[in-house]
Amino acid sequence: MRIARFTAGEEPMYGVVTGEVDEFGQPSEDTVIVAIAGDPLYLGVKLLDQEFKLEDVRLLAPVLPRSKVVGIGRNYAAHAAEMGSDVPAEPLIFIKPNTSVIGPGDPIFYPSQSSNVHFEGELAVVIGRICRDVPVEQATDVIYGYTIGNDVTARDLQKTDVQFTRAKGFDSFCPLGPWIETDLDPQTFADGVQIQTHLNGDLKQDGSTSDLIFDIPTLIAHVSSVMTLLPGDVILTGTPAGVGPMEIGDEVEVSIAGLGTLTNKVAQR
Repeated sequence: MRIARFTAGEEPMYGVVTGEVDEFGQPSEDTVIVAIAGDPLYLGVKLLDQEFKLEDVRLLAPVLPRSKVVGIGRNYAAHAAEMGSDVPAEPLIFIKPNTSVIGPGDPIFYPSQSSNVHFEGELAVVIGRICRDVPVEQATDVIYGYTIGNDVTARDLQKTDVQFTRAKGFDSFCPLGPWIETDLDPQTFADGVQIQTHLNGDLKQDGSTSDLIFDIPTLIAHVSSVMTLLPGDVILTGTPAGVGPMEIGDEVEVSIAGLGTLTNKVAQR
């Protein structure tokens, strides 16, 4: 099912998206959100007698990571090559603070410290329970679902700082959305799912998750061998080739087949 977090003008709520939605997230006229009680990560899905048309609500980030967003660097060979880097021997991990998370339609704020901010469209994994040292073969047990992420990066700061914290950690540098899809298996992405990024309508990234160097179970096993993962934590799985700069006023759309489209505009901070 598709789990969304949204507001109808009051307090944020969670709901189940029902009705027809095409592979890139465009809803039909009968698409609605049925509200559920509380946070489904902790309370399960308990439907309420409240229904909203999708067009009448504002979608929010579908998950607020309880502690962290874990990024994976250079997990597509073509992206590593375009950055002039070698493919890592094991997953390269970094942390984005949970304060970097925004939702669909929220502005990506361009910081004054940078003059070269890039988009990086990515598949995002949402963790469903507390876990540590997860074996590869049990990785599916800790996955709640999948959403779309944009690992926004101040490329000039990444180069000068060497490590990634500042370049990837600014407020608004982790758009997530539009919802969480809970009914997919990691093998779906191993077999290949299209991921595209458009900037102002122009196609910039066009890759497939079949090109992931380290697959999703391997990433979960590796990250959880280093740190405890909590419900709502997010793992960004890496970006295909084609990353590039965004300017103030630009609109970036990241689309993943079966998950939808995440759209954000760039604004002056």
